[in-house]
Amino acid sequence: MIGAEDRARRALTEAPADLLVERLAAELEGSYGITAVELLQVDYRLAALLPLSGGEPVSGPGHPAWRCFDHQEPIVVDRTGYLPVSMRGERRGVLRVTPVPGDPAALAELLGIATALGHELVTVNEGTDIYRTARRSRRLTLAAEMQWELLPGRSRVRPSFSLAGQLEPAYAVRGDSFDWSDDGSRLWLSTINGMGEGVVASVLTALATHALRNARRAGLALADQAALADQAVYALHRGEQHVSALLLELDLAGGELTVVDAGSPRLVLLRDGQVVEQPLEAQFPLGMFDGTDYREQHVTLRPGDRLFVLSDGVVDATGQHARYGETALERFLRRTGPMEPLDAVRSLIGDLRAFVAGDLIDDAVVVCLDWTGPRP
Repeated sequence: MIGAEDRARRALTEAPADLLVERLAAELEGSYGITAVELLQVDYRLAALLPLSGGEPVSGPGHPAWRCFDHQEPIVVDRTGYLPVSMRGERRGVLRVTPVPGDPAALAELLGIATALGHELVTVNEGTDIYRTARRSRRLTLAAEMQWELLPGRSRVRPSFSLAGQLEPAYAVRGDSFDWSDDGSRLWLSTINGMGEGVVASVLTALATHALRNARRAGLALADQAALADQAVYALHRGEQHVSALLLELDLAGGELTVVDAGSPRLVLLRDGQVVEQPLEAQFPLGMFDGTDYREQHVTLRPGDRLFVLSDGVVDATGQHARYGETALERFLRRTGPMEPLDAVRSLIGDLRAFVAGDLIDDAVVVCLDWTGPRP
């Protein structure tokens, strides 16, 4: 006999792409007596939880929905439950259900159902705009639309690493982007910044991203990936346009980090509470010259090490009277030690917004990577 949790999962997999929450709500009412179901999706700025059906966004940091999102655990307040909607570390939002059954076993089943909803949201996203549209507190620029569509996700968790990144200004970012992939034994991470403004920068970043993916999927070494992307950009623009990039490859078993710096953002290591900027061999940006040969560097990580990749837009963020600067950045990065990578990224971006009293003017990318050590 099929149980209530399995019926809910089946309802999700059989639902039309635009009716996931409606079909799930009907199943939860019949199986658990839940009469109100709402999906709250996190917006592009990581600053608000937006109801799928419309209504007031949840932006207060002390709200139970945000506590659920931040801690990734169910929160129950006055018989209303808040359940994390996530998929392999990618936090999509929160499922709000009322009334919550008093049985702990039922709450555990609901938690599994919320996770299944996270997987289905990713699955159907290519076939409908409903969930993308509902995640926006305002319209994206065309350049920003292109950049967000390039991303593999905003966070990723595996036993040997945790990873998160964010683009700013989220609704108007132009050339800054990041990309990652892993195969269980290696992790590849790149941060990319196409020169120029608006759509021109986005198109350039998209070209470099796809060239790097093509080279990576062909099994090329990291330096050869850079060389192939360099050729692709140069062939189109003959040196008039170029792309700054930082390419990383991490051996998840041994912690050996391979690096290629092609005019990149900075790489910062947080180890034992100390912040150390990693010295990199500066090489030409992708596409600046014809036939550039790139060289790899190697850094050995220790279990528990945290890496930040930061673009110049972070340090150069300007408030009313001063730049954010190295000192403020180092102090803040030290404070992120106990945080999960997505929380660290979100906190740093929030601190930058507070410093400039609004959205950042220049593009900024922040990526945080924790290597926890070899895991089976």
